[in-house]
Amino acid sequence: MYQVGREKIREFADAIGDPQPMYRDADAAKAAGHPDVIAPPTFVMVLFNSYALEAVVRDEGLGLHYDRMVHGDMSFDYARPVQAGDRLAVTTHIDEIMSRAGNDFLILRADIDTADGERVVTAKAQLVVRGE
Repeated sequence: MYQVGREKIREFADAIGDPQPMYRDADAAKAAGHPDVIAPPTFVMVLFNSYALEAVVRDEGLGLHYDRMVHGDMSFDYARPVQAGDRLAVTTHIDEIMSRAGNDFLILRADIDTADGERVVTAKAQLVVRGE
């Protein structure tokens, strides 16, 4: 379970250079109809990398060679913005594995839900593992 805090959101917004007030100021977020500070859309990469990608890399049965892996594509399907105070869980799925031209392609999906089971976002990534 990942606890989303205002400070983590602010740090992320600073790191990507986004000055959006709703990422820092609860009053600005509330004026826009949100209950608290919201996170930039790409904030879920923190969860994706820490939970979903890590689960796949550590799966010995999958045999993924991290040193030959590159990120091919990424998409997010939001039900609502991530907001300060969310407690989020990540459920990882491998939707597809295929081989082409000596490379392996994985479609990795991360369903990110609140502790109460509310879907917040689904993140999908195509990972490419180069052949030897």
